[in-house]
Amino acid sequence: MRTAQQILAESAVIAVVGASRDPFKAAHSVPLQMQQYGWRIVPVNPTVDELFGERAYKSLADIPHPVDLVDVFRPAADAVQVVREAAAIGAPAVWLQLGIVSAEARRIAEEAGMDYVENR
Repeated sequence: MRTAQQILAESAVIAVVGASRDPFKAAHSVPLQMQQYGWRIVPVNPTVDELFGERAYKSLADIPHPVDLVDVFRPAADAVQVVREAAAIGAPAVWLQLGIVSAEARRIAEEAGMDYVENR
């Protein structure tokens, strides 16, 4: 398994599940900063059409191109389904943001051969 630093260094396109339009939430400020540092951010949020100047998608399955990393800003209870969806699209890595921990999501990622980071 790659380290968190390796995952970021080797990723160019990051799908952000739970990306927010609220500038006071980490789910907005973190992806925006990542975009400013050169990553292509693909927002996944079923309630918006566009975020960060990019088209937003309703689900990971709707993204018409490969992603290098799925970054999760959803509650731990949702992480299992998000990781299943990430595995289904062939994402090589999943990152659960600070405060998000799921043993079941970790198990699914490991069984799918995906790199996995949580609570960071």
